[in-house]
Amino acid sequence: MRPVLLVGSIPLDDAETVFGAAAEALGPLATRLPDGETGQRRNWIGWQGATFARVPQFVRIAERQRDYQLQPPFTLRPGARASDIDFGDLGFARAALASWEVFRRLQAQGRVPPAGCKFQVALPTAWAPVYSFVAYDAQQAVAPVYEAALLGELGQILAAIPHDALAVQWDIATEMSWWERVYPAPFADLEAGVIDHLVRLGRAVPDDVDLGIHLCYGSMNNRHWKEPADTANLVAVANRLAGALDRRIDWLHLPVPIARRDDAYFAPLKNLKLDPATELYLGLLHLDDGVAGARARIAAAKRHVERFGIAAECGLGRVPAERVGGWLGLHAEAARAA
Repeated sequence: MRPVLLVGSIPLDDAETVFGAAAEALGPLATRLPDGETGQRRNWIGWQGATFARVPQFVRIAERQRDYQLQPPFTLRPGARASDIDFGDLGFARAALASWEVFRRLQAQGRVPPAGCKFQVALPTAWAPVYSFVAYDAQQAVAPVYEAALLGELGQILAAIPHDALAVQWDIATEMSWWERVYPAPFADLEAGVIDHLVRLGRAVPDDVDLGIHLCYGSMNNRHWKEPADTANLVAVANRLAGALDRRIDWLHLPVPIARRDDAYFAPLKNLKLDPATELYLGLLHLDDGVAGARARIAAAKRHVERFGIAAECGLGRVPAERVGGWLGLHAEAARAA
């Protein structure tokens, strides 16, 4: 039996429905439960577009600058300064605190496992919304302002939720697209810039709060912006981040494409240099080939790394709601069959 990680988004009606469905399907297999990022948050960072739209220092440019931008991005108005921007309430803390109240009520009622099960909050990196909603020429000026606002939201979460009941996951997708040279990076030294940013975010999570890292290749329109050739770049980012942080990474999640059950994909995993207490989760569950496919990918992974849990490749936010039950069932069945 292998432990299970729910990556984050689960498109059910609300947090209470998500917690209940996940707890019923997985029981003790999952020691952290997310609220599903329901409602306006189901499209990952798409809902943050409204945050940028209400900033008076911004004006929208005429055209999109890359294919994954949901709409033409914003730049600074003539004469406006990024230092004058006040993003206000981003909504991450507000959503997390509302879901936390639901989580602890369900725990008190015995509907969520009370022993050792933590409330999981997933956050995008600061660069993810900035890269999506701000034009290239203004990103360097805007990024520190948004990062400060995002870390302020994290601070509200940390102040309100007991640390021994909390787990924080950083969703790292935009930065992986730069590392893979799919999209242009905003740093002259790409790799140093990425790691420096991720280290700041990781250090913002106190030692007594679980820290998770989800390395992601995107799922817009249910496809990656690039299929990883193997796990080498994932391992490189994980190793550099783990080496630079002065705290433990409690869990690391890596994607596994459905077609990959070959040694070439998993071989770089033998080079992972993680704290022995760090939990590795491989996102090798795919509903299209079910338990049989999961077993094949597990068998291939075991030839290169023995200790790992299982997960979906990404969040389930773009999965039709009627398929969520099958997805949760697959998590449980594959975990028990591994």
